[in-house]
Amino acid sequence: MKKKITVNDLMQKGYIYYLTELEGKNFAKDFKPDLSPKQMLKLGVFGGRYMRDCQKEFPSDWFKGAKLLPMGVRGHDPKLNLFGVDASQPLAVWRKKGWINEEHDPRGWFQWYCRYYLGRRLPEEDEKQIKRWRAINRHLAQLRKNCRVGDLNCRRRQRQAVLHWAYDSRKI
Repeated sequence: MKKKITVNDLMQKGYIYYLTELEGKNFAKDFKPDLSPKQMLKLGVFGGRYMRDCQKEFPSDWFKGAKLLPMGVRGHDPKLNLFGVDASQPLAVWRKKGWINEEHDPRGWFQWYCRYYLGRRLPEEDEKQIKRWRAINRHLAQLRKNCRVGDLNCRRRQRQAVLHWAYDSRKI
């Protein structure tokens, strides 16, 4: 099974990748996200800005009930986030820190995760991004240490930030 995907959106023109795994299956053994991209979009991430111009690339059911701003609306709206707060850094910051692979995933980690979830595999890039995902555990530890179980008002910005990485802090 090898399906070719051609991307033509605002950030990539003519980018081609292949799906070599089934959607949502055969992840690296040390990569066990709590949430799928579809679940994340429905809960509310990135102030509703992310993924608006590239929906054709992904399954349409990912966007049913997704909390997204209409196309043409500039900026983002933290009220669309699950925890109602802004927990994002601008893409320019991510680029400056070297966290963006401009060739493959110019939108960053979440774009990588969406494509990985679909079935794309890029071993070197996958290893790098999974390592970044694991590093978020330190934030989960702070939530466990400082918040009562079920207190979703405790450290809302940190909860929203870990949601961006497919961790479900509602369980903490």
